[in-house]
Amino acid sequence: MNRYHSFTDPELTDLLENGNHAAFTEIYNRYWKKLFIVAAQKIKDLEEAEEIVQHIFVSLWNRRTSLKITSSLSAYLAVSVKYRVIKALDKQYHQQKYTDSLGMKGIADDSTQEWLDFSELKDRLEKLVGSLPEKCQLVYRMSKEQGLSQKQIAEELVISEKTVEAHLSKAMKTLRAGLNQFMLMLL
Repeated sequence: MNRYHSFTDPELTDLLENGNHAAFTEIYNRYWKKLFIVAAQKIKDLEEAEEIVQHIFVSLWNRRTSLKITSSLSAYLAVSVKYRVIKALDKQYHQQKYTDSLGMKGIADDSTQEWLDFSELKDRLEKLVGSLPEKCQLVYRMSKEQGLSQKQIAEELVISEKTVEAHLSKAMKTLRAGLNQFMLMLL
């Protein structure tokens, strides 16, 4: 049986000031749940509320030798929770305000996943271009990769502009169909 269970708060506080671990444990057991409930009701984030209460008890232990409680222990702890909650809410408010000012409300950084998806899409496009008929592939690469106009391609390959247009149209139709299937698989 825990003999400290019957001690009053002032008795426990005196023992705590002298570094008594058992007295600290009794104070913790006596008040942890009450403080957690108060913090959780105000913060609405259980992890944050737990962190607040834990910080209060760590601070209580660290400051035990210089602790001067002028009111009751429960009032002291209640005020501690109040100020920690205010500080946490202020921090949340300023973080939200900063995030809003950047125009990034609710945006997560998934740039790595986007890069992987882009890389996979690029590989798929290269395979599709590689599967085009030789002349169609050549016309597509000259147009899209080298940036040549249809007229320049026609002059270089000694074919009509209509033929260049037909090759590009066929390439785009094939690539669009292949990429649509690929995009459906990604989703």
